Amino acid sequence: MKILVLMKQVANKDAILRINKDSTWIEEADLSFEVNESDGYALEEALRIKEKVGGEVVVVSMGPPRAKSVIKDALARGADRAIHVVGDNVVHLSPFAAASVLAEAIRDEQADLIMSGLQSDDYGYAQTGVILAEILGLPHATIVIEIDCSGDELRVKRELESGWYQWYTMPKPALLTIQSGISQIRYATLKGIMAAKKKEIKEVAPSAEIVGGPSHQRIDKIYLPQKSKQTQFLGGGDAKKGAVELAEKLRNEARVI
Repeated sequence: MKILVLMKQVANKDAILRINKDSTWIEEADLSFEVNESDGYALEEALRIKEKVGGEVVVVSMGPPRAKSVIKDALARGADRAIHVVGDNVVHLSPFAAASVLAEAIRDEQADLIMSGLQSDDYGYAQTGVILAEILGLPHATIVIEIDCSGDELRVKRELESGWYQWYTMPKPALLTIQSGISQIRYATLKGIMAAKKKEIKEVAPSAEIVGGPSHQRIDKIYLPQKSKQTQFLGGGDAKKGAVELAEKLRNEARVI
């Protein structure tokens, strides 16, 4: 089984974020970066499937040269090879444009399964994987927390609202977006780090037509939430009346009782 895993490099969770002078995004010049959390779980699931049924795990990442650190870490954990869509102008693409670029890069791979994290930790759109499935004409399932690849078809367990779950059977090939926390992620071993140096990293240039085309969405402004405090006096000095008004607000406005 050939499994493609989409992995994105995002700003470190502990980084101090500053808005750039145009108020369109964060200032990235002095940031440290790491792998997107849910993409790490997607890689772990792909490696576990490979260990059970055999096959090949191919990592696909899109970004500037610094994204190589994500790729090398994935190869050290056990991925077999990688595809790097290289470009400084692909970091802030809309989900549709990003999915279109990725589709061009992986179409010839003829993968049995494509996996990605549920959403990225920076934009959080949760759309790229779904749109990619549509472009490639593949069935897809989102918020996946368990995968059974033992048969001819896939059985996946999806997380729904209010503690509900859904088992779903789907044909292969397919695309899955993986929820964070569904397994224990392995660390790269020294042996894996040494072996990663010999593994193939194929560099691909993104389509200039797609990257340079009009965006389907844009960010107008990013700003920090305004802190404010408002005091409201209840009951007009009557403690009993104030208690009644407080209970009504807790019930009807705050909805905590």
